[in-house]
Amino acid sequence: MVDVVLLFEGERDHSYRVLRALKNRFGPVSELAIFEMGSSGLQAVSNPSAFFLKERPAEEPGSVVICTIKGSRPLLAEVQALVSPTLFTGNPRRMTVGLDHFRTAMLLAIIERKMGFSFAGEDIYLNVAGGLVIEEPATDLGVILAVISCLKNKPVPSDFCVFGEVGLSGEIRSVSQAVTRLKEAHSLGFETVLLPQGNISLLEKEDRPKIKLLGVQNVREAIKIIFKY
Repeated sequence: MVDVVLLFEGERDHSYRVLRALKNRFGPVSELAIFEMGSSGLQAVSNPSAFFLKERPAEEPGSVVICTIKGSRPLLAEVQALVSPTLFTGNPRRMTVGLDHFRTAMLLAIIERKMGFSFAGEDIYLNVAGGLVIEEPATDLGVILAVISCLKNKPVPSDFCVFGEVGLSGEIRSVSQAVTRLKEAHSLGFETVLLPQGNISLLEKEDRPKIKLLGVQNVREAIKIIFKY
């Protein structure tokens, strides 16, 4: 019998620490609080999104800002991709940090099958900047755009924020708490959000921030909007 389960975690190479509430008496809660380790001890991070984006490079290929939900908290994070020719013929590397390896492999297969790209001779490295771990499917669209951005050497506009789950046929599916994500992006100064078309129709009656919304139904539409490809 357990009333509360708290997990305190962090990486030795990063200054932030996460206090995660996994369970309370009434069930799982998945809430978290983020702290920064300084010379005077742990200090609460009042704006985690700004904290994780403060060193984001501007107009750099392979960098995409996504909006995820951690517990009940919206959080902006940077997904980075690096695509380079492999040195191991027939056995290219697929490495991820902060993302689910198997889901990433699925997304790469979607890019190859639906968009005609080939990664047979390419090593692919994916990372969530700052050491953050993200497991939510709403990250899918950001991962795909980051990989194609690096492959084509074309940056995603720095004022863009994206979210959306991608299905096996390349469709972009609606995600939960869209308004919460939009408010977080707006508060950090982002001017445009690329999101599932299904969420657009649901937002018509919602009180949402004044921010430009670009709805897409599939991966091909998203790539055409971002890269004019």
